[in-house]
Amino acid sequence: MQFGIFTVGDVTPDPTTGTTPTEGERIQAMLSYALKAEEVGLDVFATGEHHNPPFVPSSPTTMLGWIAAQTQRLLLTTTTTLITTNDPVKIAEDFAMLQHVSGGRVDLTLGRGNTGPVYPWFGKDIRDGIELAVENYALLRKLWREPVVNWAGKHRTPLQGYTSTPAPLDGVPPFVWHGSIRSPQIAEQAAFYGDGFFHNNIFWNKEHTEQMVKLYRQRFAHHGHGDPEQAIVGLGGQVYMAATKAQAMKEFRPYFDVAPVYGHGPSLEDFSEMTPLTVGTPEEVIERTLGFRDYAGDYQRQLFLIDHAGLPQEAVLEQIEILGTEVVPVLRQEFDRLRAPGVPDAPTHASLLAAAGAGEAAGSEREERDDVDTAAAIAPEARR
Repeated sequence: MQFGIFTVGDVTPDPTTGTTPTEGERIQAMLSYALKAEEVGLDVFATGEHHNPPFVPSSPTTMLGWIAAQTQRLLLTTTTTLITTNDPVKIAEDFAMLQHVSGGRVDLTLGRGNTGPVYPWFGKDIRDGIELAVENYALLRKLWREPVVNWAGKHRTPLQGYTSTPAPLDGVPPFVWHGSIRSPQIAEQAAFYGDGFFHNNIFWNKEHTEQMVKLYRQRFAHHGHGDPEQAIVGLGGQVYMAATKAQAMKEFRPYFDVAPVYGHGPSLEDFSEMTPLTVGTPEEVIERTLGFRDYAGDYQRQLFLIDHAGLPQEAVLEQIEILGTEVVPVLRQEFDRLRAPGVPDAPTHASLLAAAGAGEAAGSEREERDDVDTAAAIAPEARR
């Protein structure tokens, strides 16, 4: 199972000091979190994609490329790559290039985005969100799998004799997760292609998460990719930790109360009860996170949000240290112990490459058998 952190990259005043970081300071802080994640043994660093204030990560592949050059092991990904407003031709190029730069340490999560004004900035209409997600992804898959693409659709100009460069590393496209909080059509899309489904459940109750993951698993099996338990699932989470629960609540409350998304809404206590937000000791985070398995089943990736709402850089680095040294080692051991037989690991470039090689070998064997069978069938006719 993979564990990591993700950032939404908001530039928010620190409510305890009134200080607002510059965009440059916020970006540098995000980079430091990725380096800290590798240092303490986490598996994954992920960034969102936003094109509106107060968020800064408008170019995820630029950021991830820099991190790739500074790390050796960390898997780099997105919590949202906007399949709706980005041109799939550019996504194909950017992430194939990032594959080569990172030595294959990359995958991505596709999402629609839920900020209405962003769509017209890129010449799109939010009312076409689902259509764009479906059509653009179908094209993206072709660009990564066919050397020459001829294509025509509704939402962009046709392609004639087009070749995307560079080609994916080793001929193996990056693994794709489809991220959605509330759209069953996206769960269906992930299931149809046998891709991963990432449910960023930080704003929703467990009943909703259970319903979405169950739908994806059922449709994954329906489309012939394996048993429901073999579907590839990722979940979000949100934590703040201290030596005692009282201390954690006291420290985190000022930031929670003014958070850009849910600030000035439910109380910290109510929100913690309704959603996976866990504010408390490392032991409480371990217990709560293990409980995700009760309603989502065995899953492959767990990402934690820990750096938003104006939290100072020093505090976030401390949270990553606690995750890597006190929380994740226990979660690894317990999730491995509980995992049912036959549940696959999260895909990596190495595993996808091995599977592709096995598939080619199997295909060659089938061709040889077909040749022998055909020769045997033809031989009697030839003797007549």
